[in-house]
Amino acid sequence: MKPLFTGGFFVQNNLTLQIVKKGKFMGKIILYQIFTRLFGNKNTKVKMNGTLSENGVGKMNDITEMALDEIKKLGITDVWYTGIIEHATTTEYTNISANYPEIVKGKAGSPYAIRDYYDIDPDLAVNVQRRMDEFEQLVKRTHQADLRVWIDFVPNHISRNYHSDIFPDLDFGKNDDPNCSFSPNNNFYYLLNQTLQLPSNKSPSTHYEEFPAKVTGNDCFSAHPTINDWYETVKLNYGVDIQNGNTKCFNPIPDTWHKMLNILLFWCSKGVDGFRCDMAEMVPVEFWHWAIERVQKQYPTVKFIAEIYQQNLYQDFINIGKFDFLYDKVGLYDALRSIIEGRSNIAAIKTCWEQLNGLDAKMLRFLENHDEQRIASKYFADNPQKAIPAMVLTATMNVGPVMIYFGQEVGEKASEKSGFSGNDGRTTIFDYWNVPEHQKWMNNGLFDGGQLSENQQKIRLFYQHLFHLSQHEAIATGAFYDLLWANESAIQQNVYSYLRYSKTEKLLFVLNFHRQKVNGTIKIPLHAFESMNLQQADIQLHTIYGVGEEQEITQTSIISEGVLFELNENQFVVFEIKDELKKVSD
Repeated sequence: MKPLFTGGFFVQNNLTLQIVKKGKFMGKIILYQIFTRLFGNKNTKVKMNGTLSENGVGKMNDITEMALDEIKKLGITDVWYTGIIEHATTTEYTNISANYPEIVKGKAGSPYAIRDYYDIDPDLAVNVQRRMDEFEQLVKRTHQADLRVWIDFVPNHISRNYHSDIFPDLDFGKNDDPNCSFSPNNNFYYLLNQTLQLPSNKSPSTHYEEFPAKVTGNDCFSAHPTINDWYETVKLNYGVDIQNGNTKCFNPIPDTWHKMLNILLFWCSKGVDGFRCDMAEMVPVEFWHWAIERVQKQYPTVKFIAEIYQQNLYQDFINIGKFDFLYDKVGLYDALRSIIEGRSNIAAIKTCWEQLNGLDAKMLRFLENHDEQRIASKYFADNPQKAIPAMVLTATMNVGPVMIYFGQEVGEKASEKSGFSGNDGRTTIFDYWNVPEHQKWMNNGLFDGGQLSENQQKIRLFYQHLFHLSQHEAIATGAFYDLLWANESAIQQNVYSYLRYSKTEKLLFVLNFHRQKVNGTIKIPLHAFESMNLQQADIQLHTIYGVGEEQEITQTSIISEGVLFELNENQFVVFEIKDELKKVSD
C-alpha cells in the first residue's frame, strides 16, 4: 500500500476521516490556542525590545473568516483566544494611559496582569474606540465557522494599577481597609507599614508608589518581590487568611466572590462558550463551586478548564469545584516529554492514567501552550517529528479534550530573544513580536500555507488527519484499554500499545517511541476481546492510519503470538479490528 508521503511518518491513503456530528460540546473537544496579539502580525522584521510601532501587532480583525475556515479544516472544534482582556502595557492610546514601566513585564505586558476585567486589550483593535464591537464580531465569525470561543479568566491576581473605566464602582480595593493585613471584606492583602520596592531596572520618568504594599500575585508576602516573582500583579483575597493557617472566612460571601461572578456573567453575555481559568488552584475550591454553579444555571453549556498542577487537588476541583476539565501537565505532558527526551520509557504512561483514579476523561491533554517550550525548539525535541507518537497518544488516549498552540502544527521553533522573554524555546507573551513559521502558513493573510516547506506541509497534514481521526466514535466516546501489562517486553523496545473501542468500532494503536526502527508483536489478551465483546475466531486488521500491513489472523494467534508490526523511528499504526462476520457484512 503506497503512503501519501514519505519521511519520519506516514499516512495511508485509505484513511477514513470520519467526523462525529457535534452539537454543543458533544464529540471530542479539540482546542486551538491563539495568542491573539501575535497571531495576525505580518511583520517579518522585528527588533528585540521593539515597540508596537516598530514590531507590529496582530489584531482581532486579522482572524478572518478564511483563517477560521482553515482552522476548522484542521479538525479544530474550539478556539481559545489568549490575551483578549485589557492588561497592563507600556503603550499609550487616546484616553488610555500607559502603565508605569516598572509594573509591566516587557513592552507589551503580560496578558495575566489584568487592568480592566470588562474591557478589551486596545492593542488588538483596528478602531480602538470600538474594540468591544470588534471582539463581538470575532465571536460572531468564530461561531459562524462552527467553532466555540474560549477566553482566559484570571481570578487570582490583577495588575498593580487595576482600574475599570467601564464599571469603576466595581474596582478592586475601592472599599478596602488598608489598615488590616487581612480582612474577609478586603479585596487585597496588605503588608502594613511597608512600602513596595520593585525589582525592575527600568528608568521611568515617573515612579510607581504603593503604600502599604500589597501582597504579590504568586502569594509573595514580601514588600520586596524579586524578578522571578509575579511582581507586576497583586494577589486577590477570597476570604482565606493565608498567614493564619489558611483560615476560611466565607460567611458572609466575600466581596471578591461577587465581583468575580459578575465578570464571568459579563463575558458569557458576549457569547463566550468557555473559560480557561488561570492558576485556578490558587483560588479556594469553594469559590469555584459557588461561581460555576451560578454561571451554568444561566448559561448551561458554558465550560470551565482549570490550570492546575497539584494532583492531590484534582478530585476536589472536579467533584467540589465543578470544573469540566483540568490541565494534565504534571502527569501526561511531563511523562511524554521525558520519554521524547530519552529520560524515561513508556512505563511512565501507565503510571499517568493509573494515578488519575478515573479522572482520565476530565483531563485536557497537550504538548504545547504559551507556558511551555516549543516542541521544535532546541530546548525540547529540536524536531517536530520526534513528538509524533506522543501527539497521537495525547489526542487519542481518552475522550477528554486535546489542545495545540498556534504554530505547533507547522513546527514553530521560537528561536530568538524577543525582549523581556529570552531565547528559551517559548513564544513570548510579554513582547511585541512575530511567529515566523506560523507567518509562513498565514502567507500575508491568505491562510493557505503558501510559504511552508514540504516538511511543514507534511507535519500540518499529520495534525489534520490526527484530529479528524480523533472524532471516530471509538476515540471520541469509547473506552480505553492499556495493553502494556500483556506486552511487558515492549518496554525494552519503547513501543506503547492500547485499544480504543465502542460498540461499533475497535481500534488498536501501536506507537514507536524508540529512537530507531523496531519490529515485533503486540498481544491482545482474551480479557480485552471480552471487554470489546469480540468473540469471533477470525480477525481482520485494517490499517486506517499510519504504517502497517493489513492482516488476517485468528483470535487465538493474537492472544498467544500477537499482531505483527514494523515501525521506523517516530512511526505508528492504527488498526481497525474487524471480525470475519463484520467483514462479510461490509
